[in-house]
Amino acid sequence: MLMTATLQADFEIFFRVILACFLGGLIGWERERHRNIVSAGIRTYGAIALGSCMFGILSFLVTTDDPTRIAAQVVTGIGFLGAGIIFRQGDYVTGLTTAATLWATSSVGLAIAYGLYFVGILIAVLIFLLLYLPRLAWWKKISAK
Repeated sequence: MLMTATLQADFEIFFRVILACFLGGLIGWERERHRNIVSAGIRTYGAIALGSCMFGILSFLVTTDDPTRIAAQVVTGIGFLGAGIIFRQGDYVTGLTTAATLWATSSVGLAIAYGLYFVGILIAVLIFLLLYLPRLAWWKKISAK
């Protein structure tokens, strides 16, 4: 799937990056909307998805021997970033959900980069729903038991 430098390919890359950024931003918007203190919101999640998408695209455009090499480092890099968000104070741990959803959001960007639009959108919707579930009345009843 090596793309050539044509106007059509440029528009395809532009579309993928915009879609990834939008989906990541949507997840970040949900985080910002329901938190008083936001360590990662629209800008962070949008940037994670956008960067992951662009690195995925670049891995196809630049490398010839192993196009997954650059993309594989996205997983490691986002994992490292997420580790810096997790804090422990005694028995209380914060930042796990943020770290996990940042890591999962990078997969949205990579899916879009590889042209898996439906999969990327589905992943974004599932992440969004996971973050939204605790705000639903029936979920609160289930989790209180």
